[in-house]
Amino acid sequence: MKLVNNILGSTGRLFFSYMTHISRMIYLTKDALYWTLIAPLKGKGSVRWKSTIHQMVLMGFNSIPIVATICFFVGLIMAMQAAYQLERFGASIYVADLVGVSMTRELGPLLTAIIVAGRSGSAIAAEIGTMKVNEEIDALKTMGLNPTRFLVVPRFLALLIVLPCLSVIADLVGILGGFFLAIFNLDISFIRYLNQTADALVMKDLVTGLIKTFFFATIIAQVGSYQGFIVEGGAEGVGKSTTASVVTSIFLIIIADLICTIVFYSTLG
Repeated sequence: MKLVNNILGSTGRLFFSYMTHISRMIYLTKDALYWTLIAPLKGKGSVRWKSTIHQMVLMGFNSIPIVATICFFVGLIMAMQAAYQLERFGASIYVADLVGVSMTRELGPLLTAIIVAGRSGSAIAAEIGTMKVNEEIDALKTMGLNPTRFLVVPRFLALLIVLPCLSVIADLVGILGGFFLAIFNLDISFIRYLNQTADALVMKDLVTGLIKTFFFATIIAQVGSYQGFIVEGGAEGVGKSTTASVVTSIFLIIIADLICTIVFYSTLG
């Protein structure tokens, strides 16, 4: 009986701990949306565009090489696996359909979000966490500056802008990977592959993929910021929060992708 009580007690404490974190993260997201969208219209504080552009360069432009390289190889691998099966039926041309639709609907946005979560989400948590440890956030409050407006909003806004752009690049480069295999291994002409891809894709595929990126950007920015704000225990705490931000972001990104996919393709077909 004592063992059962201990198990139930541990489960309950863990559940309420998770719910507390979720409620605080929701409050941080509401605060970030307020300072991003509403406060500037009321004249209570403008967006720090200089800092936002700086973050766009760090999170967006500097991420292009790694995003492009990984998505190119993923498109190439997908084309190889598809060709292995489709060649049996003389339907190698449908490699273009599979790679194009898969990249634009799912893999392009998802891979981009996971890469950015590992690269930029961890950086957000580390930067804000280091400021928390060094008591710089308390100094901001003392000077009358809102930490959410000063630290979270530029990173949040930068991710909202750059993640859809990176997703489009990922889609194009992933399709290019499939194109390379088709040209050099399947003997499919450039024009034929291009026409097949154009026939397979519709605007809905691209738009739904881009809509997902806004949810992914929100998750990465808010999880990274929240983990930075709750850092405790010096350098060790910064390391733990950085790791937690990446793991939590990837988990929530996959959950959000599942929910978006269910909603989009149950309503839009």
